[in-house]
Amino acid sequence: MLINKAYKFRLYPSKEQEIFIAKTIGCSRFVFNRFLGQWNDTYQETGKGLTYSSCSAQLTKLKKEFIWLKEVDSIALQSSLKNLADSYTRFFKKQNKAPRFKSKKNPVQSYTTKVTNSNMAIVNNKIKLPKLGLVRLAKSREVEGRILSATVRRNPSGKFFVSIVVKTDVQPLKKTESSIGIDLGIKDFAVFSDGHKMDNHTFTAKMEKKLKREQRKLSRRALNAKNNGMNLLDAKNYQKQKRRVARLHERVMNQRDDFLHKLSTDLIKNHDIVCIEDL
Repeated sequence: MLINKAYKFRLYPSKEQEIFIAKTIGCSRFVFNRFLGQWNDTYQETGKGLTYSSCSAQLTKLKKEFIWLKEVDSIALQSSLKNLADSYTRFFKKQNKAPRFKSKKNPVQSYTTKVTNSNMAIVNNKIKLPKLGLVRLAKSREVEGRILSATVRRNPSGKFFVSIVVKTDVQPLKKTESSIGIDLGIKDFAVFSDGHKMDNHTFTAKMEKKLKREQRKLSRRALNAKNNGMNLLDAKNYQKQKRRVARLHERVMNQRDDFLHKLSTDLIKNHDIVCIEDL
C-alpha cells in the first residue's frame, strides 16, 4: 500500500546556510502577507477571493519589483502562495478561520520546498536542498521511498530541523487477535482494560525549579532592555536567555513526545483493536 510518510531529522547548517534559511523564511513570509492583504481587500470588495493562478502570475512581476526575492528558492515562494490559497479554500468551506498574517516574532519559523528535476536527495549523512546545497543532518534512520517535499524549520531554541515527505510502500502488521480498551485519567495517565495502569509522567514538574529560575532571569533581562530603551529583538542578552528557556521547554516536550510515541507504538503492534471512550 502506497502512503505518504514523513521523516524528521535535525539539521546542522553552516553559518552561510543559516543566513540563507533565514532569508528564505523571510521572503516566504513576505509573499504570504503581501498576497493575504490583496486577498482580504478583494474579499471585502467583491465577497470572493483571488485564485492561486492569478497570484502566481503576479508573483513573477513582484520579483522584478523586489529583486531580493530572486535570491531564494523560488519553489518555497510558490509553496507559501499555495498554502495561502489552500487556507482560503478551507475558509470558504467553513473548515477553518480566515488565514492571518505571519509574524517574524512567531517562535517557530519554516518554509516548504518541493522536488523538481532531482533537486533534493539524501547523500550519506547530508541532504541536498534547493539553493542550500548539501546540509549535514543527524540521520537516525534510512529514508525509504521517493522524496516529495521538505520543510525546513527553525525552533525557538535556535535548532534547525527538516521534515521530509516521501511516497513509500508499507505492509500491514501481522494480526495479533487481541484488543484493548483505554480510559485516560488524571491521577493515572491511562487505565487499560486488562487491569494494568500507566503512571502520569510529570515531566514539567521535574524541571519546574530550573524553569522558574531561568524564566525569572528572562523577565529581568526584558525589563533591563526596556529601561535602556532597546527593542527586545536587538537585546542580545535577552535573546540569549530566551533561547535558553526555549531549550528547557523543548527538552520537556521531547520527553513527553518520546513517552507518547513509545506507548502508542506498543499498543498498535500488540493489538488489532484499540477502544477509547467517546466523551
